[in-house]
Amino acid sequence: MLRVGIVGVGLMGHGIAKNVRARGSFPLVFLEHPGNQPVDDLLSLGATACRTPGEVASASDIIILCVTGSPQVEAILTGEAGVLSGLRKGTIIVDCSTALPDSTLRMAAAVEAAGGRFLDAPMTRTAKHAEEGKLNLLVGGNEADLRSVRAVLDSFAEGIEHVGPVSFGHRFKLLHNYVSIGFMALLGEAAAEAADAGVDPAIFVDVLAKGGGAGAALQRMAPALVTGDVSTVPFSIGNALKDISYYQAMASNSGVSKTIADGVGAAIAAVVENGHGQSYISDLTRLLRKAKPAG
Repeated sequence: MLRVGIVGVGLMGHGIAKNVRARGSFPLVFLEHPGNQPVDDLLSLGATACRTPGEVASASDIIILCVTGSPQVEAILTGEAGVLSGLRKGTIIVDCSTALPDSTLRMAAAVEAAGGRFLDAPMTRTAKHAEEGKLNLLVGGNEADLRSVRAVLDSFAEGIEHVGPVSFGHRFKLLHNYVSIGFMALLGEAAAEAADAGVDPAIFVDVLAKGGGAGAALQRMAPALVTGDVSTVPFSIGNALKDISYYQAMASNSGVSKTIADGVGAAIAAVVENGHGQSYISDLTRLLRKAKPAG
């Protein structure tokens, strides 16, 4: 039975950890951290808390990382008492974070030099899907390594797609999030203009849904636009800005155009600078309106 360790039992990582233990029945250890969600349920399922990433590594055959971004991944792997300090030969690191591809390549090389193996497997979908064990994963790395950890990934994901070599999982995640966030930012700004002009939001949504504005972004944003319910897209504007900035960095390193990405980034950055980084991206319309409604 593969022993699993997880670093990052936050909004997404909690569901991953719960399903690894409850659905997969894998022995589980996790890193104690103030950013964790409540872990009483994990402890009641038999999971064990560790004080350092190195302790997690020494008790694991597979280590799942689910943290904010590249700086955190690098610190967890290479920092003092980090994962590499306790890594056992043959251990596979599965990085489910959203990270910069160039950093991913460096971290994969460091893991391999220490005797381990590395897969980048960023997630799509929401925390609700994580709790239900229905995430989608975009996996970069060796196919044989993916086969080795497939049973663990199956415990918390229903869609697992091998998209290429190491770093391609993160590259595809940034492409995916740029398009998704870009659509929602554009829609939020258009809906703000419509609302300030007095357009009925239900009619606005209906017209778009019957034409070129139809799609997943509109479906997810519609409750916020029509009823003010922003809970359907529980993704913070601050995280959206981080992901767009990662996409901009990736595009710069590739030497491709990022003019539209720069515009999306500037629009979202202005909202964050005004103190709304913790608000959900589905709340963009209210935050971008000239005549903001009460509350």
